Amino acid sequence: MPVRIEGPGKTRINSVEGDAARTATHLSTNIYISVNGTSVGAVQSLQVSEERGGIKFIDEVGTDGHIDSAPNASTNITGSCKRVRFDGQRIAEAFMRGFVHVHAQRIPFDIVIHDNFSGADEASIVITTIRNVWIKGISYDYQSGDFVIVEDMRWEAEGIESTLQGAPGESVVGTTSNNAGIPLSGDSASNPYEVSADTGDYRGALDAPGLLEAFNAAGGRTR
Repeated sequence: MPVRIEGPGKTRINSVEGDAARTATHLSTNIYISVNGTSVGAVQSLQVSEERGGIKFIDEVGTDGHIDSAPNASTNITGSCKRVRFDGQRIAEAFMRGFVHVHAQRIPFDIVIHDNFSGADEASIVITTIRNVWIKGISYDYQSGDFVIVEDMRWEAEGIESTLQGAPGESVVGTTSNNAGIPLSGDSASNPYEVSADTGDYRGALDAPGLLEAFNAAGGRTR
């Protein structure tokens, strides 16, 4: 169901069949987390952070202002998970690891997040895969004031991608418009590498060819 945009600050979330009540807010109750096809239970929170390593701004003598800019480092994927120590499993065990301490990890693993907010149809589930996860730290407290033990695991990963469960390799956003029916500024035909990076064909979009041509096609300018 698309949004109706009536002007700044006037977005209305309505049914296309009329003004039937509905919600467009995604909820954590529609999320589940798995590793190697097995759900990870008793998770209290999962935090994921994607941060570009850096942006380099180019200046020149005689100009008050930046004349160009470009990323100068890869994107870093980090995160953390809080889980109640439950069902006889410590947090690393719950992520299908055969150890409980950080120094024991020898190979990375993938974390898969399933988002089934869009509907009951399994083909519409958004699958986000966090690739090659390394555990950076595990911490926990034993407290007299709160008997429930909660463990905190911090991690770093090589990459992240999202696709539809019913259409592996296809963008979850769309090609010419997004899921709300709003046209995209650059469709997959004119800018396919952003889609390819988003769905996992590339680790990042900047190592694909034709960056200058794509920038010029999008209305950029050089001097």
